[in-house]
Order: sequence, then structure tokens, then C-alpha cells
Amino acid sequence: MPDNWFVNKDIIQLTRSYTMEKTEFFEKNIFQNLKNLNDGFDSDSINYFSEAHFETVLERIEKFGIGVYEIKPRAKEDFLDVKVNEDYRKKATDAKWYRRAFIDFKKQQADLKYSATYKVSEKLLNRQSSEDGAELSEK
Repeated sequence: MPDNWFVNKDIIQLTRSYTMEKTEFFEKNIFQNLKNLNDGFDSDSINYFSEAHFETVLERIEKFGIGVYEIKPRAKEDFLDVKVNEDYRKKATDAKWYRRAFIDFKKQQADLKYSATYKVSEKLLNRQSSEDGAELSEK
């Protein structure tokens, strides 16, 4: 029997401290209805978005209080310089830095594809998991 199962008075219960995975959270809450432009030029786990869709990503992560460690743009076949929060002397969760970096990239070149590395707290993932669990139990 797996470690996360236990038997109590002939009732088998599954106990699992479910924490929503970061990728699941992003697919459900951040990347929903946005087109991933990564067609194999980078790791499958890295999403790239058009300028318009990346702006939506930034709006959504700001709403959730998610931080950004780095923004990595790509032009046709080339990766451009990465901008990181330390470049702007800001915390990853300070929206001012990633908003400024995005503006700087847009001024530098049009039609870039954008990806980022995000900081998501366990607290947010746990809260989201709890909310999902409550929705399931109400059905």
C-alpha cells in the first residue's frame, strides 16, 4: 500500500497533502486562452508568448502577487539579452521592474516572443488547491 494510504476501521482513505503544481496553476490561472509560441526552439516546459499575450501574462501574475525573476525574449531565431530583477534592483514580486523591462524590450525591437521565470509562493499554490478542493466537494 502506498505511503499516502492508511486503513482506519476497515475504511481505506486517501490522505494526500495536495499542493497544486506550479505548471498546473499557470495553465489554469495565467496561461489560459493564450497561445504558446514555443514550437520546439526551447525546452517544452518553457512557454513563449506574443507581445500582446505576454502583457496579459504580466497583468495576471501581478493580480496573483507572483514574482518574475527573469524575462527572456526571442527574435525569430535569436535569443536576446535576458533581464533579471537584480538589474532593476527590485524584488521579484515588485511589478515595477518587470513592467519596466517589458517596456524596454518593446522599445528595443517589435514582434518578440517572451518567456519568463516566475516566483510562486507555496502559500498561493496551497490556497489555490484548497479552493479547488472546496469546489469539488460542493459538486
